[in-house]
Amino acid sequence: MSNQGKNNKEWSRRDFLKTIGAVGMAATGLSACTNGKKTPAGVSGPTGEMTYRTNPSTGDRVSLLGFGMMRLPSVGGRSAREGNEEIDQEMVNELVDYAIAHGVNYFDTSPAYCRGKSEHATGIALSRHPRDSYFIATKLSNFAPSTWSREASIAMYRNLMKELQVDYLDYLLLHGIGMGGGMEEFENRYMKNGILDFLLEERKAGRIRNLGFSYHGDVRVFDYLLSRHDEYKWDFVQIQLNYLDWKYAKQINPRNTDAEYLYNELVRRGIPAVVMEPLLGGRLSNVPSTIFARLKQREPEMSVASWAFRFAGSLPGVHTVLSGMTRMEHLQDNLRTYSPLKPLTEDDFAFLQETATLMMSFDTIPCNDCKYCMPCPYGLDIPAILLHYNKCLNEGNIPESMQDANYRSARRAFLVGYDRSVPKLRQASRCIGCNQCSPHCPQRIDIPGELHRIDAYVERLKQEIG
Repeated sequence: MSNQGKNNKEWSRRDFLKTIGAVGMAATGLSACTNGKKTPAGVSGPTGEMTYRTNPSTGDRVSLLGFGMMRLPSVGGRSAREGNEEIDQEMVNELVDYAIAHGVNYFDTSPAYCRGKSEHATGIALSRHPRDSYFIATKLSNFAPSTWSREASIAMYRNLMKELQVDYLDYLLLHGIGMGGGMEEFENRYMKNGILDFLLEERKAGRIRNLGFSYHGDVRVFDYLLSRHDEYKWDFVQIQLNYLDWKYAKQINPRNTDAEYLYNELVRRGIPAVVMEPLLGGRLSNVPSTIFARLKQREPEMSVASWAFRFAGSLPGVHTVLSGMTRMEHLQDNLRTYSPLKPLTEDDFAFLQETATLMMSFDTIPCNDCKYCMPCPYGLDIPAILLHYNKCLNEGNIPESMQDANYRSARRAFLVGYDRSVPKLRQASRCIGCNQCSPHCPQRIDIPGELHRIDAYVERLKQEIG
């Protein structure tokens, strides 16, 4: 049974403010500092210096901004997670070079990213730099039952280092524990086959410097692994954390876990937290217009996204905050936020919690565009369908009635935008309800149910002519 709700002290605004100070940092074994390097000649960008955190078990000084290699650019200029376009290796090299020149030293990848090609591209880009100038984090992504055998999982592990062109891994994660079949699936992937014991031996041998896991889904698996921390001695744990999920993850979806609980459980044990989804799959950078105006009014010079990154970075138990950066402007904006970090004040924290409460009034679908639901056997572009609906909802283009004042313009915006965003043969009308997608969704979305709802809404709009 989950311990969620137990030993979980409610964070007041003053509690949050206290943790930002030196006392809070010392308690978690982490510290903030700058790298002392100047921006190289000829390289434009932030004039400040990157904020760092120190891993208490290994002493690694890791940049607070971590580069997530999940959304690498394609030759067509989009993310290589979309369609069948190849990764733009030259652009990846340029992004990595710029990131390293500005103090970023943590790069997170997986054999599951970019249709299986992220590790290879990451290895090419990083191998052009001294090995001691970066930390590589990757994952044992043995999701498919065909990879659950000891032999197949070890073969995957060996291939990680081959693709990344290294002879040791700085950070290795058990990938997505709690997903799919929860505890039973976790045991099949890592326990019954002896793979966790194998990885612990690899850490002892020095081929893995930090061993941890990324958590999605069933909180019983999270609680179980933390209950055995004295035995496994986790060096870090990766969790989904942002100002909306802090208190509302479970309200968004009953099978999710509030980030406040996850974070506090790690802090209680002195385990550094690596943050994923600080923007909640882009939802916290593409916010409803009223929320956008609210954030810009408070800090006109700051991007909307920077609020989310400051929230995650202000927590002293956070080791690094991952961001999937497809374009240079994404990287530059994030560098401005963390070079150096301007921690949230007590009032800032309260402001963001009020903002999160306001955002909960928008009934968006909690899709993070992770694409774990893809490919669909019937060719649907599931994330594009869900994200188009969310975009129109945020922009006020989901007309409920022909009597709505903006009915005509909203109807046109939804239908025209839908056809532009999603080719007709990949739209929701093609869904037959096979449900091969939902078990893979970290957010536990009833994907066929949402697709059928959207399709019915589209058909209604097509029939109504105001």
